Order: sequence, then structure tokens, then C-alpha cells
Amino acid sequence: MKAIQVFDPALCCSTGVCGVEVDQALVSFSADVDWAKGRGAQIERFNLAQQPMAFVDNAAVKGALERSGQDALPLIVIDGKVALSGRYPTRAELAQWLGIADSANAPSIFSAQVAELVAIGAAIGSNCEPCLKFHYAEAKKLGVSAADMRRAVDLAQKVKDAPARAMLDLAQRLLEPVTAPADARPAVLAVAGAPASTCCGPATATAAKGASKCC
Repeated sequence: MKAIQVFDPALCCSTGVCGVEVDQALVSFSADVDWAKGRGAQIERFNLAQQPMAFVDNAAVKGALERSGQDALPLIVIDGKVALSGRYPTRAELAQWLGIADSANAPSIFSAQVAELVAIGAAIGSNCEPCLKFHYAEAKKLGVSAADMRRAVDLAQKVKDAPARAMLDLAQRLLEPVTAPADARPAVLAVAGAPASTCCGPATATAAKGASKCC
């Protein structure tokens, strides 16, 4: 990952909130720097008021100041070369320089075709026949292939079937026959893996009067 050096003009601090008026450009850039550092970026900042020798010792920065004066600041140096002068970079520019994915500015892939495939899957999941017919027709108008629609249907059905299979597996585990002790109380049905209790609370003497309802 590239190393970035930021040469700020003379500031009391780099956050932009310590003066009389808030400098929104500084506030935004400080947040962007923290964002980039949180993703492993190496970013150093130098303040002209507090670290003047850093400006003198850097040939690229010294040359920019000699040509343009303080109008050159802020100055962004990447791997020893000036990348930007006179303003702070945007988060998108930082992400591009550093090779960091910026999800907030990533182009959307949610096209009209994708939306119809999602809707077809939702129709399968909700057992909505009119919905499926409508979105099938819309997808066809948009040029969505039958193969892609089939993939959407198959995936939706798999998602739909998963909780049903899990419930069946749970029922089978609960209903496996178990050997009850000789002195077991017959008031409550004993099932594998389940405590002697009703659905919504522990079994009581009222259970002896008959099978309780779930809730």
C-alpha cells in the first residue's frame, strides 16, 4: 500500500474544529484519514506552524512552495511525488490512491434486471402466483434470460426449503422413542431431548388432568 504524506498549512490543529469557526473541509478530511487508517493506510500529516523543517527537508514540497507559496498548501505527496496541491482530497481519491474499496461510492449493480430477479425469488418465497406471473413478464421485457430466471427460482426455493427441513429435523429428534424409568410420572409425554414441561412453562399438577394446550 502506498504511503501518503499530507503537508497542511499553518493550523492550530488538524481537526478543523479547534478554531472560532469550524472548517468543514478539514473536518471531512480528518474523518477520511481516520477511515483510511482503519483500513491499514499509512498517512502522515505535517503542520507548517509546528513542523516547518518537514517542509524544508522535502524537495518536492520545498519546490512547490517556492513556485506557488502557501497557495500550494495543503499538499499531498505519495511515494515522494506531489499528487495534489491546493486542496484536500476526497475519500474517493484516497481510496483510489491506496487501492481501498470505497463501498459508499461504489457503482450500484442493482439494475432493473436484478430487481426483477429479486422479485421473482420473493414471489417463490411467498407463494404469490400473481407476483410471479407479473415479474416474469417484466423480466422478459427487460431481456432477462430464462436461465437466469431459473437460477433465481432455484435459489429462492432452496432458501424457502431450509427452515422447513430444519423444523422436520427438530420434530424427528424430539419424537425419537426413549425408555422411561419405571417410576416416571405418566402425566407428561417424554420425548428425546425435551424436559418434562409444557410448551410455555414447567409441568405442574394440572398436567395430570389432561394434555395441556401449547399456550
